[in-house]
Amino acid sequence: MGKLFYGSDPQPIEIDDRLLQYLQVVLATKLRRSESFTVTWTDAAAAHSRTTLWIQPSISLRFFFSSAEPVRLSGGYLRQLADQAAMSSGLLLNAATWQQQEDAHRVQLAAAA
Repeated sequence: MGKLFYGSDPQPIEIDDRLLQYLQVVLATKLRRSESFTVTWTDAAAAHSRTTLWIQPSISLRFFFSSAEPVRLSGGYLRQLADQAAMSSGLLLNAATWQQQEDAHRVQLAAAA
């Protein structure tokens, strides 16, 4: 499990390493453009609670990955997340289904090859 440190809160948000890597790419891209947006996710481990963060350039973020090596990301799933982040509802993640969505993009890519 990776950790996302948000602002001055010393308590990290635990997120799967691979999902955290997707978030890092999307967040860094949006923040480089000085774009603010929300990230909302449900947490399967916490009885399906929901958390929303306001992401903007003035709020510090730190990403901690439990694995030393980065994983290869699905370009299709990354585009889906980036498109969501551009919507007024913001980026929406479901801890129970995000891997299925990523796998679907990987299957589509394999079928196209």
